[in-house]
Amino acid sequence: MRAAALASVALLSLAGTSSALGTEASAVPVIAISIIIDDLGNNLPQGRRALRLPGPVACAILPYTPYATRLAREAHTSGKEVILHLPMESEDDAELGPGSLTSSMRADDISSTLDRALRTVPYAVGISNHMGSYLTQQPQPMRWLMYALAQRGGLYYVDSRTTANTVATRIATDLGVPNLERNVFLDEDRGHGAIERQFERLIELAERRGAALAIGHPYPETLAFLEGRLARLRNTYVRLVPPSQLLGSMRTAVGNERLANRPE
Repeated sequence: MRAAALASVALLSLAGTSSALGTEASAVPVIAISIIIDDLGNNLPQGRRALRLPGPVACAILPYTPYATRLAREAHTSGKEVILHLPMESEDDAELGPGSLTSSMRADDISSTLDRALRTVPYAVGISNHMGSYLTQQPQPMRWLMYALAQRGGLYYVDSRTTANTVATRIATDLGVPNLERNVFLDEDRGHGAIERQFERLIELAERRGAALAIGHPYPETLAFLEGRLARLRNTYVRLVPPSQLLGSMRTAVGNERLANRPE
């Protein structure tokens, strides 16, 4: 089911989006951006508001939360890409919640924890780390996780980059797991002006490199900004695409934006 869902969202290509610009604008290079809204599952109205955002904004859902399964199904029905937002051990020993991965786990523990978490977030086509500033620095647990993803097939990994010292992307690439890195956090500062500046930074990165990926959160300020701003992308050279459409292009066109910023 996960592989089929990923295949269906990957059918749209960046070349296809360029044709939507029309003949007059065909000489204008099209750039691609993707946006993921993290931390969904605890609040149903908030989650549904995120699902209503214009365009293919991806939804990263925490496992075992009260509305995880419902929101995952509704997101899939709405044509949004679903990501399992898997809690991972942080440097500050923050409370992780159920379904979390820690450095004390062995390969079988990581594999079984992943399977159980995926069952609470149906239609997931990828996973991302929630927190994880400690675990994503640890080569062995990351290797076990990426091996588990490779065994399941069709799942990609998004490194939220909650630490500059992450090894997750390198190991995912080594094991052949499709992967992306976050380039911009939209809402570390929740002020409207700050979110707008981060969004413009996202576009600037995409202009330089062809594509870029941002992560935001279901804060009222973030959702209000995106509700207005994304609707205005339709007549521009910027195309909002699902994260799966950036796979492969991110390592060559986007590369690594070494931002060590939180939030986790």
